[in-house]
Amino acid sequence: MGRAIQLARRGEGSVEPNPLVGCVVVRDDQVVGEGWHERFGGPHAEVNALQAAGALAQGATLYVTLEPCCHTGKTPPCVSAVIASGVQQVVIAHHDPFPQVDGAGVAALQAAGVECVEGVLKAEAAQLLAPYLKLVTTGRPWVIGKWAMTLDGKIATRTGSSKWISGEASRAFAHEIRGRMDAIVVGAGTLVADDPLLTARPPGPRKPVRVVIAGDRPLPLDRKLWKTPDGGPVLVAIGAGYPIDEAAALESCGVEVIQAEADALLDELGRRRLTNVLVEGGGKLLGQLFDERLVDEALVFIAPKIIGGHAAPGPLGGIGAESIEHALKLVSPSWICLGDDLCLRGRLPSA
Repeated sequence: MGRAIQLARRGEGSVEPNPLVGCVVVRDDQVVGEGWHERFGGPHAEVNALQAAGALAQGATLYVTLEPCCHTGKTPPCVSAVIASGVQQVVIAHHDPFPQVDGAGVAALQAAGVECVEGVLKAEAAQLLAPYLKLVTTGRPWVIGKWAMTLDGKIATRTGSSKWISGEASRAFAHEIRGRMDAIVVGAGTLVADDPLLTARPPGPRKPVRVVIAGDRPLPLDRKLWKTPDGGPVLVAIGAGYPIDEAAALESCGVEVIQAEADALLDELGRRRLTNVLVEGGGKLLGQLFDERLVDEALVFIAPKIIGGHAAPGPLGGIGAESIEHALKLVSPSWICLGDDLCLRGRLPSA
């Protein structure tokens, strides 16, 4: 099952809003077939693994990270392929809460005489599947809060200089992450100050929607975002007080404008079946999202530099914790060395 989880990760950025799924077929203690869900609309992991196994699947055990589907979507039901292969036993890490599956896949296998074992490496599979599980059960995407800061917790100098806090290796990794996202989100302040493109360079498997949460602050019309339609669609979420003529001017630039605050925007992105959302700042927006417990994961790049100065901004605004015992503590954080920088990645307790 550990190997199946490893295989599943290869589909990240290519299969969403479908889940990441890996599969291994074992016969007589030998792996005879492997597969993973490689792309949205393509064959599922079980089908790929069984095809690799061929006739050796007869009487074998199939390990899969998620309950096999039992309905026809873009592909036929996986349970039909499993049953037809002659597999004797199916070992499943995590059940599928998708309404058209949700236990029915296991029931169909058992009705056909296939033995099912559930819950093997369930916690590890839950981590792998977290964005999919959240989208299915809450209707909202997985939200990653990302920023780069100095050793003393600054995201810019007192004059606003921030290019570049992190090194080349960190920036390359950040672009790799961008290329697997469904949306990249910034606030109005970041758009005005940095004039970002919000694209992955080089491009990844996905072309994320570029989102600006403007509130009631009118946005300038000379930003790169409005002038690069080939960089991906642009969505601006405005408040009720946003000037009507300013919104019309944005729409004339090919921008989609909707009225939604940050909380409602997540519902809208979920309705559009966006699975992974990267929020890149600034401090006001990130602080609001952390205050409202809307962030599922933190991705922080820390450079061995010191800026200093009480006027130099930090990464999070908002209200913040009242006391240390109320501070958010990342769950199972991991560190990656990227040149001279460190990258910290971890999930928030609510996730």
